[in-house]
Amino acid sequence: MLRIIKTENGLVRGLPAADPRITSFKGIPFAAPPTGENRWRAPQPCADWDGIRDCYTFAPISVQDTPALGTDIYCREWHVDSEIPMGEDNLYLNIWTSTKTGDEKMPVLVWYFGGGFQWGYTAEMEFDGERLARRGIVVVTVNYRLGALGFLAHPELTAQQPDAPANFGSLDQQYGLEWVIRNIAAFGGDPKNITIAGQSAGGGSVMAQMACNKNEGRFQKAIVLSGMIRPPYAPNPFMVPKTLAEAEKLGTAFFDFLGVKTLAEARALDAFYIRDKYAEFRVDHSCMFTIIQDNCFCDEDPMLKFARGTRVRVPVMAGNTGNEFRAFLPAKNEVELREMAEKVFGDEAGTFLSFPEAHVKTDMGYAPVSAIESAVKAAFLGEEKQENPNASYYYLFDPDIPGDDNPGTFHSCDLWFWFETLAKCSRAYRGHHYDLARQMSMYWVNFIKTGDPNGNDADGTPLPRWESYTSANRGEMHFLSEGAVPAKETGAFKAFLNDELLKTLE
Repeated sequence: MLRIIKTENGLVRGLPAADPRITSFKGIPFAAPPTGENRWRAPQPCADWDGIRDCYTFAPISVQDTPALGTDIYCREWHVDSEIPMGEDNLYLNIWTSTKTGDEKMPVLVWYFGGGFQWGYTAEMEFDGERLARRGIVVVTVNYRLGALGFLAHPELTAQQPDAPANFGSLDQQYGLEWVIRNIAAFGGDPKNITIAGQSAGGGSVMAQMACNKNEGRFQKAIVLSGMIRPPYAPNPFMVPKTLAEAEKLGTAFFDFLGVKTLAEARALDAFYIRDKYAEFRVDHSCMFTIIQDNCFCDEDPMLKFARGTRVRVPVMAGNTGNEFRAFLPAKNEVELREMAEKVFGDEAGTFLSFPEAHVKTDMGYAPVSAIESAVKAAFLGEEKQENPNASYYYLFDPDIPGDDNPGTFHSCDLWFWFETLAKCSRAYRGHHYDLARQMSMYWVNFIKTGDPNGNDADGTPLPRWESYTSANRGEMHFLSEGAVPAKETGAFKAFLNDELLKTLE
């Protein structure tokens, strides 16, 4: 196994993973530290080093609220270490590979973590790339700046650096991808067979990278887990980028909140002071700093570019868990329901109201539906209308999830399965969960290799057939307690909502 590999900046040394056939390299720098004058600036080239750099441990996580201090499900699930190193010098990536010669040209997975663009890190234990690497994939996990340090905009920034005024976290992801293209061959990877993937805000990051046309040719496939969020009844402002002008107003207000008047003064502040003041600012202004339409990295809402075919067009796998991000038509009674239906659907309100599902009432409103499922399927229908459409694969993750908290298939619980890292989780997963995780991992591996999830299971038997989602053949894959189950979209209600949502995107 190759434990020492030459990168463009110097030699790095990794360690045997739990499986000694895999080498893990943790904490490889891919850019200069984003500190001092590099704070709120596009990532800069990494300095060379002499000798061999030991890449044995994860680098400090991006500055964010301290993990593991709460009692929420994520602090119980994987944000368990309040002492994990954290700092502003955090532009590092990690690689798991089975390379023996550096000439294998294995498919590459580049992973962007989620966390609302405010939290998260590559060191989360569910993101261990060893199991995927055992199946012939080179796994790369890329860190990026978060919150106020990653997604601030300010008029002074725009004036000083008009080519990169914002979206520094997104530029970190892009810079990491470029590093992979230049260096991954030495780790046994194929720089012409790269899949970018992420979940939640990581999935939103994949959408943003696909929407950046500068990335044309830099990756060949994309996986968006729980990252397309667009309710069929109203837009979700969190996933719709603010304009640069809107973001600059927030940035100006934030500088006032920090007690500074200039960019130079703000760059001189301690990063943890900025973090703590930003935590207060988020509450005080009911906002978060996220991806901005700066007309440089991001020139339009990624969902619109996906549906219109103006993105980097590659095969995509996307879907959702069963219990996340439900959307409702806000109405208290049937009279209000009709009024809202006319407001949302116009001339098609009568069609909407003709469906029994439209009259299902909950405490939150009428006509419950998955905001992610609708968004994914509408986007896929948009892709189908393009010349030479790419295959698009939709999944639903909805098995039983054990635990006294009866969590259901909550947002992010599928990560243990895709990475096949169930043994690290504190939940009492059983044999059928491990079988499902193996199947899901194999679908991923097949897709990462070829752009088609179909192929064989680990024992050589064919996996259940996963058909792509099209208007004529609305194929799905359901990941359930009994395993992977092929399905077709049932009933006309969902199809109606998906088609209507696409109209708002075209």
